Order: sequence, then C-alpha cells, then structure tokens
Amino acid sequence: MEAKVTWQKKMSFVGTGKFGLTVPIGTSIENGEDSSGFSPMELLLVGLAGCTAMDVISILEKKRQKVSRFEVRVNGERASEHPKVFTNIVVEYIVGGESIDRAAVDRAVELSETKYCSAMAIISKTAKIERKIVIEGAEIAAQ
Repeated sequence: MEAKVTWQKKMSFVGTGKFGLTVPIGTSIENGEDSSGFSPMELLLVGLAGCTAMDVISILEKKRQKVSRFEVRVNGERASEHPKVFTNIVVEYIVGGESIDRAAVDRAVELSETKYCSAMAIISKTAKIERKIVIEGAEIAAQ
C-alpha cells in the first residue's frame, strides 16, 4: 500500500494513492482558515466510514438482503490537548430496502466492527466507538 501528499500552496496539499486517485487536503475551517480540502482528521473518519461500509454491504449481499439505500455517518470528538486524538466516535449506519432483516444488519455491523474493519481496529485504540443503526425509520442502538 502506498500514498503520497504533495504540497500545492499555503496549507493546500493533494493526496495521491497507488492508482493515481487524488484527494484534496487542507486546513480545517475550525481553525479560522479557508479550507481547500479535507483535513487529515476528517480523512480518518471518511476512511473509517468507508472501511465499515464496504464490510457491511458485502455481508448484507451475502445474506441476500435487498438494500437500496445505505449510508454510514461518523461523528468524532477529539481530545483538547495535542496530539488531539479521537476520544469518542459515533458510527451511524442507515439502511433502507425491501424487507431488511434487522438481525442480519446487526450481525453485519458487529462482524465489521469486531473482525473485518482495520480502520475500526486502529481507531478503537484511542477512541470509544459507539454504534447506531437506523433501518427504514426504526432505530436500534447498541454500544
């Protein structure tokens, strides 16, 4: 696995992956500066969401769930002192489709969180990770 970051100007960078795909990286709007891209910490949350999303969709397809809508939202709280690691993260899974089996979704999320998602395994070393699952308007919360 390879990646690089190339400086553009001021606090603007471009991240490039092994296959040439790029992502803009910049300063955070929280710091009062104009953002030219994702902050590195936002990218960690996007990576976490993408990692678990791929797992869950893959498992739900194997379980023959007819998913027509799927989204993973991640909200992270950071420590106030440097290095300002994530201390608490809420991962919300939103699933819609035809006759979605609640138990299948719960199991898919559990497998992702405890077995398959590398990003989850790394980030959980510093942060408490909570989950929330929303299925067609009904909610399941577990911690």
